[in-house]
Amino acid sequence: MSTLGTLYLVPTHLSDVDAVHTPMLLPSGVIARACELNHYIAENAKTARAFLKAIGQTRPIASISIAELPKHDDAEALIESLLDPLLAGNYVGLVSEAGAPTVADPGARVVAAAHRRGIRVVPLVGPSALLLALMASGLSGQCFSFHGYLPTESAARRTSLAQLERDSKQRRCTQLLIETPYRNQALFTDMLSSLTASTRLCVAADVTGPNESIQTRSVSEWKQLAPTLARVPTMFLFMV
Repeated sequence: MSTLGTLYLVPTHLSDVDAVHTPMLLPSGVIARACELNHYIAENAKTARAFLKAIGQTRPIASISIAELPKHDDAEALIESLLDPLLAGNYVGLVSEAGAPTVADPGARVVAAAHRRGIRVVPLVGPSALLLALMASGLSGQCFSFHGYLPTESAARRTSLAQLERDSKQRRCTQLLIETPYRNQALFTDMLSSLTASTRLCVAADVTGPNESIQTRSVSEWKQLAPTLARVPTMFLFMV
C-alpha cells in the first residue's frame, strides 16, 4: 500500500515591495521546510519562483516542479491532477500570490480535494493580512466576519455595505473587506457615503510593507481627512 504525501500550506510575503524582507516575516523552520520541497502548486509560477528566490533557495529553481492552478472554477479534473505528486508520496507546497494560502484564494480547492483523498494538510506559520489588520485595528476580535470582495457596481456595493453595517450593529461584529488595489478609492468613497458617521472604520494598507499604514477613525473623521488611497493592497474593517 503506497504512502500518501503531505500538502504544506506555505505563506509568502504580502506585497512585491517587501519580497526582500520575506526571510524576516517567516520563521526559520518554515523557510527550511519550504526550501526542502521539490513540488509546488501556485496560482502563478513566476510569483512562486520569486518567492523561492527570496527565501534563499540554493537549488536551481528550474529543478523544482511548479504546477499552476487552473483558471476556471469548473476545472475539477485539473485540480485532481495536481494531487498526483501527493498520491505518489511526495511532499508538496501550496503558495498564494500573497500571504496565507487559501484565504480569499483559489488554492482552497486544492485543499478540499486533498481532504477528499485522505491527504494530510499542514498549515505553516506566516503573514496573513486579514489577521494582522484585525489585530492592529482596535475593533472586535471576538466576533468578526470576512466578506472578501463586494460588488464592483457602486449601487450594489452601497447596498451590501448598509446590510453589513446592520449586521455589525446587531451582532457587535467587525466586518472585514478586501479590494483590488485600483478600486480602493471607489470602495472607500462608497463606505464614507453609506456608513453611519459614528461607525469605526479601519484602513490597513501595505501591511508589513515599507509604507504600512493602519488607522482606525470614525466615518465622520475620515470625511474630514478625505485621503487619497494609494494603489497598494488594503484591508478595510468596520464596526458599529
